[in-house]
Amino acid sequence: MAVTESEAEAKRRSRTPLPGHRVRGSRTGRPIMAALDLLGRRWTLRVLWELRHEMLSFRELRSRCDSMSPSVLNTRLSELREAGLVATNTSGGYRLTDPGRGLLSALAPLDDWAKAWSRITRRSRPRRL
Repeated sequence: MAVTESEAEAKRRSRTPLPGHRVRGSRTGRPIMAALDLLGRRWTLRVLWELRHEMLSFRELRSRCDSMSPSVLNTRLSELREAGLVATNTSGGYRLTDPGRGLLSALAPLDDWAKAWSRITRRSRPRRL
């Protein structure tokens, strides 16, 4: 029996972590658990990070994301659109939505921490001879 496009789309949507639904690691549907499930998926944070300053085409995103396969990028973009963090425009570009920009603002302190951590770990490494 062939799966119709609408059935395939519904199945894909059912796998996108959303608040109020069971997600990986939690049966409660708590928003934080859905967010952690979504953001913990491979390449998700990288896609969001690359969209932080500008709208990008699929090809531009793929180029910036090194070795990501087109099918994985397509899946991540579909999940991020379903989650309301990324939107498309009429020319086919991808951009962050207001909630997507809010997420990156919430992650900005983590970026600051990572930069400080990098400096600390660089200083504490023994020098190679």
